[in-house]
Amino acid sequence: MDEILKGCINKNRKHQKALFDLYYKYGLAVSMAYCNHVDEAREVLNDAFLKVFERINDYDPTKPFEAWFRIIVIRTAINHFHKQANEIKWTNYEENTNIDIMNEDAEDQISDMSPDEVLKLAQQLPPAYRMAINLYAVEGYSHQEIAENLGISIGTSKANLSKARARLKFLISQCKLFAF
Repeated sequence: MDEILKGCINKNRKHQKALFDLYYKYGLAVSMAYCNHVDEAREVLNDAFLKVFERINDYDPTKPFEAWFRIIVIRTAINHFHKQANEIKWTNYEENTNIDIMNEDAEDQISDMSPDEVLKLAQQLPPAYRMAINLYAVEGYSHQEIAENLGISIGTSKANLSKARARLKFLISQCKLFAF
């Protein structure tokens, strides 16, 4: 890995290709958590790799590369999200939700599902909800950090997370209801 990173620092295409091949699947999995479909996730990932190659000198070799790479993919997804913000309607904190939670045990049911099934359900969430739940529950961001990164209020972050959880519970209950 050290040789690949040194080659990337020297802008060696062979080493850049090796890094791309090594981290493509991982990066795609991370970006899929934030994107509506695989084409969008690939676009985010390609942009992230460009940033990695441009900023490879900023990488601290005393820390895991995978963590640094993950942060770049997530930040690239956030930037992509901002570019599409004019198409996304943020939920105001004061709005009421009409989501009907049919099954309060949906959180327990999630343990019976594969990670791919959970990801597919999360991709059915509106982009604002999906971004909030991924940043908070998966990446461990605080509401303050989410608000700063997405340019929203803390209250909106909390509301989006709450509605994302409610919608996921509903989707999980529907999934279990229609399972054969």
